[in-house]
Amino acid sequence: MEAALFALPWVPVNIAGSDLLAKAWFGDTQYRVLLSDLSTVWEEEMNADDIQSRAQDLNKRLRAPTQAFFSHLCSVARPSFSSQADDPISAAHVALERHGDNLTVKLKSELAGLPFYWEFRCTTTPVAVVCRQLVRPLLAVSRVLQRQVEDLAALLARKDAEIQDYQENGAVLSRARLQTEAFDAHQYRENFFTQIVPQIGVTLDSLGFDSEMQALYAAVSSGETGQKRKRSPYSSPAAEDNHAAEHHAPDHLQITGVASSLASQEQNNVKGSSGRPLVADSKQTVPSTAGPEERSNSRVKKKKAVGLFR
Repeated sequence: MEAALFALPWVPVNIAGSDLLAKAWFGDTQYRVLLSDLSTVWEEEMNADDIQSRAQDLNKRLRAPTQAFFSHLCSVARPSFSSQADDPISAAHVALERHGDNLTVKLKSELAGLPFYWEFRCTTTPVAVVCRQLVRPLLAVSRVLQRQVEDLAALLARKDAEIQDYQENGAVLSRARLQTEAFDAHQYRENFFTQIVPQIGVTLDSLGFDSEMQALYAAVSSGETGQKRKRSPYSSPAAEDNHAAEHHAPDHLQITGVASSLASQEQNNVKGSSGRPLVADSKQTVPSTAGPEERSNSRVKKKKAVGLFR
């Protein structure tokens, strides 16, 4: 659960009129939720037994096991903790209450024709969890972005050298307005800090975790969790040795790999679109056709909502 939640990005949400950052992971019969207003971080973790007990406490007539109603709980709760909070198909009524240092998200929906109530009772998160789930990933993201800036500056320097070579060999611009000065990384950095940053107007309480930042956060987090994966029974010893070497590599080398993967992917795309034939894999897997008995046994029977309440 910890690794799955760590790999998820923070998402800006609006719950009952309050702007928050949210992280939510839902398993088969368990979940973990993190919420933050950038002043406090709250969390709640529940397993099947805890969910069963609270469901019966909030819904007196409910006698069904957790497996019978948890999918409904996930369907009405997920939109509140994701960018789908304004989805019109969500039929749940959401309320937010604060009791001292605790935060409660109340949901009211309909299950099997009767009201279904649920409460996410979040308590303040320990500092260690805040650092692991928020501070450290954001610091890693900032280092990756810094490496990206350095790579772009190096690319501009090579472009300037290429343009200079064209000019020395007699090339002339057809339109004077396209002419640019040679890129000076030091001067650009100073101008950006003194002129551009004040104009951006970014505040320290901004929840601007847009889609690109979420994707970068997920890439950095998945790279971290990938180093902690246990050896798969299908992995070869050579692959395991490579994984161990990556695990013990210095932090700056790991970050370099994450940052430069985007550039290598773009180069591969350029090669593929240049008209060169792409080599297809000679080995193809033909899907097997299951017999009538296998197809009938593989069908998942939907559980009826009838009988959840007594």
